[in-house]
Amino acid sequence: MSEGRQDGLDVGRGYIIPASELSESFIRASGPGGQNVNKVASAVQLRFQFSENTSLPDDVKRRLARLAGSRLTLSGEILIQSDRFRSQERNREDAMQRLAALVRKAFERPKPRKATRPTKGSKERRLKAKKQRGATKKLRSTAID
Repeated sequence: MSEGRQDGLDVGRGYIIPASELSESFIRASGPGGQNVNKVASAVQLRFQFSENTSLPDDVKRRLARLAGSRLTLSGEILIQSDRFRSQERNREDAMQRLAALVRKAFERPKPRKATRPTKGSKERRLKAKKQRGATKKLRSTAID
């Protein structure tokens, strides 16, 4: 499966984020690279124009906004920065893969929580433990007098 292509980023399930909604900028990295790190802009900032996206369903976009958290800027972009590797190309691939993984995770619908009640046995065990704890504390208080 090719992650980054000229026409966009394939995120699976037949969805592709158009290349027009993605932009990259290169900055100097703080990670590994020795003297090279001071000369070459190998870190990548990948920006996804989230607010302008029309290819993803609305429910996926809501979950994606929640998952993006602080990576979602006020201007409606999802910003992913990668400086794990020494080479610019590997950092580009890493940023693309991380964005694709984030979108794939947003496609997963959360399982609805089903309300349950505690069983009779668990209630009895809880009350028995509370009585035991209270008795222990009561014994301590009388020993001090």
